[in-house]
Amino acid sequence: MISDPWFWNSESIAAKAAVTALTPLSAIYESASKLRRNLARPIHAPAPVICIGNITVGGVGKTPFAIMLAQIVKQCGYKPSFLSRGHGGRLHGPVLIDRNMHSSEDVGDEPLLLAQHSPIWISRSKKAGAIKAAKEADVIIMDDGFQNPTLHKDLSILLVAPDHLESGMNILPAGPLRERFDDAKRRADIIVEITEARDSAKKTPAIDFTAWLEPSSTNIGQRVFAFCGIGNPHRFFQLLERTGYEIAGRATFPDHYPYSGKEIDVLKKRADALGAKLITTEKDWVRIDHEQRSDVDTLPVLMRISDEEKLRTSVVNAIEAWRETHR
Repeated sequence: MISDPWFWNSESIAAKAAVTALTPLSAIYESASKLRRNLARPIHAPAPVICIGNITVGGVGKTPFAIMLAQIVKQCGYKPSFLSRGHGGRLHGPVLIDRNMHSSEDVGDEPLLLAQHSPIWISRSKKAGAIKAAKEADVIIMDDGFQNPTLHKDLSILLVAPDHLESGMNILPAGPLRERFDDAKRRADIIVEITEARDSAKKTPAIDFTAWLEPSSTNIGQRVFAFCGIGNPHRFFQLLERTGYEIAGRATFPDHYPYSGKEIDVLKKRADALGAKLITTEKDWVRIDHEQRSDVDTLPVLMRISDEEKLRTSVVNAIEAWRETHR
């Protein structure tokens, strides 16, 4: 995996020159994406589809949000299955993940986390994957795919970070945006702002809910060496500090980074030298060789939302509307 281009997060003259040079390609990318959506004839899956997406490359919290949503769907009496492209994995699918057989090299890291909560199908083809997933469940939760126009969504949930609501970000490849917020919000049924903490949301009329991560366990005062390869490492480090950990050292890697045994050994030595325990995210942990995981802690997290009952009502209404039209 490669890291974000250096000029995405720099205000230097060289970075501005790189962005300017790539702006024509961004315009082509944006126009091509809009044309693809306009020409697409999305198929309807044999089960209601709830799509969770965002407008940038990199993480904003889709995986923990999908896990929370699956729990809500199950509490309402439905049987969900996840559908994912399997980013970072080698399998094209459709294939049902078997946690005892598949690795992150096969199916990606995020799908392995989702597989702990509900069945999940990996498929590069949304149509083929939806047909398979519908045989296992009566609701399909699509992790990502907001920009994919080939499959009809019965409920589209757009996750945004606070900086996504500003106008300073650029379209790929000049910046991390897959599309502009003003374009994406027209196709979204629900917009959720993912914040650092419960009370840090911006007051914006476009936002329907706010959501945030909370640790599901605490280790107040534990001295740790923290490392991660996720889209927003700063969020992980902040959460550790808010939870009460003492961060003696830290290391960052590109998103979805495939750790080697040698790299984990080096990290363990760095942690030992500081008298600290090695800790990472749950998503990173599944990318570590099995024999090395026992010496690495994780910070389990849960997604919380500002009004769970309101979200539950929206989900049930979408599912029942689909059922009403398919009787």
